[in-house]
Amino acid sequence: MIAQYAADGIVLGVTLALGAIGLTLTYNILRFANFAHGEFLTFGAYFALLFAPLFAGAGTLGPLGFGWGFLVAVAGSVLLTALLALVIDWLLYRPLRKSDIAVALVIASFGASLMLRNLVVFAWGSQPRYYSRSIAIASEILPGVRLSPNEVFVVLLTALLMLALHLFLTRTRLGQQMRAVSDTPTMAQVAGIDVRRVVRWTWIIGGGLAAVAGMMFGLTVQISPEMGFNLILPMFAAAILGGIGSVYGAVLGGLIIGLAQSLSVPLIGADYKPAVAFMLMFLILLVRPHGILGESS
Repeated sequence: MIAQYAADGIVLGVTLALGAIGLTLTYNILRFANFAHGEFLTFGAYFALLFAPLFAGAGTLGPLGFGWGFLVAVAGSVLLTALLALVIDWLLYRPLRKSDIAVALVIASFGASLMLRNLVVFAWGSQPRYYSRSIAIASEILPGVRLSPNEVFVVLLTALLMLALHLFLTRTRLGQQMRAVSDTPTMAQVAGIDVRRVVRWTWIIGGGLAAVAGMMFGLTVQISPEMGFNLILPMFAAAILGGIGSVYGAVLGGLIIGLAQSLSVPLIGADYKPAVAFMLMFLILLVRPHGILGESS
């Protein structure tokens, strides 16, 4: 039984990790906490519905509950969500960055979150949606652990994306420039790095990963206008727990939060899962104030 809860926690944890990476990138490079990031997950999940004719009624890929059309929908959703992130930055955040008042960006992100959530309700309604009405049948992959093929796909895809992000940040010129800007933006600009280009790619990557996280959550649970709002606080907890500013810390924090929330269900019930995440974060920060993989400034 414990092994099953742990497996469910890993599935949740990888979704939180993808979302927490975007939060960490935004904080590291743009120096503010973006509370509208959860709505990027929501829009990513709903944007996929625009491509529903591609995979509704189409064949499936082996035991998975979807076919090639769903993968096309993933690519389309990533592009549209990245574009949405760029538009929000251009209309809202970029003018406020010139004022150099960080709290103005945070407050603006709250307003953007409310606006985007209501746009989702206006466009798609308030009722939960599903990518497929077929029941995903779980099978035993380890003794005492049953997962559906869709859940296994979510874990494997997330691992692949995290590996790709690691290679991007460490092996490409743009990735190295992003790391330089995150360390010292002023010195990076003096060194000839185009900071505005780095900012644009930060939104593209963060929004794209959020879109995938939203679709993965919708694939294994459901799609609803409140999904991003419900996930934003656990994602912040994951980013802070792992060490705010550390991409690898965000991944580790997401897995820890997901496991802690899932393993707490048989002990105290599902209603207190968010409280467990923050209690764990507080306890670890008492020992490691900068997070597990964070560095003191």
